[in-house]
Amino acid sequence: MYVYREASVYDHPQFFEDFLNRRNRDNSPNNVIEGPIVHQLIGNIKDKTILDLGCGDGRFGNELLSRGCTSYRGIDGSENMVRVAKDHVSELGGEIQLASLQTIDLKQRQYDLVVSRLVFHYLQDLKTVFRNVYYSLKDDGKFVFSVQHPLLLSSTKSAEALGKKTAWLVDDYFQSGERIEPWIGKNVVKYHRTIEEYFQLLKQAGFTIHDIREGTPSPDFFEDKQEYERRMRIPLFLLFSCGK
Repeated sequence: MYVYREASVYDHPQFFEDFLNRRNRDNSPNNVIEGPIVHQLIGNIKDKTILDLGCGDGRFGNELLSRGCTSYRGIDGSENMVRVAKDHVSELGGEIQLASLQTIDLKQRQYDLVVSRLVFHYLQDLKTVFRNVYYSLKDDGKFVFSVQHPLLLSSTKSAEALGKKTAWLVDDYFQSGERIEPWIGKNVVKYHRTIEEYFQLLKQAGFTIHDIREGTPSPDFFEDKQEYERRMRIPLFLLFSCGK
């Protein structure tokens, strides 16, 4: 069984195409649940310098630049993502870089805001990443990120079910570590961590945790009442807002 690690799966042509179609549909959970909460947590970004870790296709970067941030730098480990992201931000003055988030060298006190959306559960060594983010922030800088909720990632058996899920299995919750999840036809390595573990890693890096969200759905973003009720059954996302 072949498995993909970090951003490598996005450089598979068919997966990349299927992912973008799935990610950018109007009713994607990223758009109706996670995205609105991220924007709420980051707040006013006018005149801010922003670093986006795992910038994906650059659509989020385009939003941030359109909202008035002074500078935007996106980093991603996928060549396909970087290519598309440049198209979305270059005309607005954004910068995109191809690099591994595990080894990237960040300058100290450079950013007002570091943001990352649904990336860190792909990375094995978050201790180093969080420490690098802390040093890259200016004094009073903010760090906002989202990950796949640990209740979903504790066991990958639910991910094996076809169609819309009506039940979810939580198992091995306190056994942190590698999981191999079937996702859009490929086997992808992710790393399960408890909420407590994320919290402790942030504290150890020096952060003050200002807010924690579990992606509570808002009916305002759903056209389908049944889909809203289904999404109310289990959290899909975990989000943190932290300060230096």
